[in-house]
Amino acid sequence: MSQRVTSRSFRTSKLRTRAAVLAAGLGVSAVMGAGVAMAADTGVSASAASAAGAVQAQAAAQAKAAEAAKTAAAAKAQAAAAKKAAAAKAAAQQAAAKKAAAKKAAAKKAISWVAPVKHYTKTASFAQAGGMWQSTHSGQDFAVPTGTPVSAAHGGTVVKAGGNGAGDGPAYGNAIVIKHANGTYSQYAHLSRIDVKIGQIVATGQHIALSGNTGNSSGPHLHFEIRTTPNYGTAVDPVAFLRGKGLTV
Repeated sequence: MSQRVTSRSFRTSKLRTRAAVLAAGLGVSAVMGAGVAMAADTGVSASAASAAGAVQAQAAAQAKAAEAAKTAAAAKAQAAAAKKAAAAKAAAQQAAAKKAAAKKAAAKKAISWVAPVKHYTKTASFAQAGGMWQSTHSGQDFAVPTGTPVSAAHGGTVVKAGGNGAGDGPAYGNAIVIKHANGTYSQYAHLSRIDVKIGQIVATGQHIALSGNTGNSSGPHLHFEIRTTPNYGTAVDPVAFLRGKGLTV
């Protein structure tokens, strides 16, 4: 083989080698370009996913905050309603207690004075005019059968007891006068029997005598007076007085 042929063959091989290297280089570049592109795409996807996750997390946080606010508002409203209900209940209890106390006080006031007889009919009243009396009637008459139990209208001390109106005159027949702590006196007249003595302390409602028809009387009854002194001539309206003590007769 001649030297020229050999040299041409060598150059041809070298050119082929270069072409192959160049092709390989282009292939590598293409592959690298594809890798870069893929990497770029992957980065964009990751960023989008991260942004979406952040939005979702923020929405969840906002929803949670809204739910917490709603729960707090409901709890506050419930507490306010409970406080209002408790205040209303307390007011109602206070009103009921006040009413019960007033009722108890009225009952206590009423029980401190009692009617001197039971099952009566009111006949002659205070200040009534008529021929039966020297001027006008000085008390309240309670028509009851002879022998009806007579009670002390209020607790106190017996200061008068006996016939002849216990010193106030024969018109009263057998009579009793009781002094009370408030400075008033009660008188019971026309009695058939006296069951207490002067100086004796009696309680409200305690038995003191039996009704009758003694003295200036047109029929069996109890003559009852409220006086400012133990003596005749100081009487006040007994019905009005007892009404002021919470007792209606």
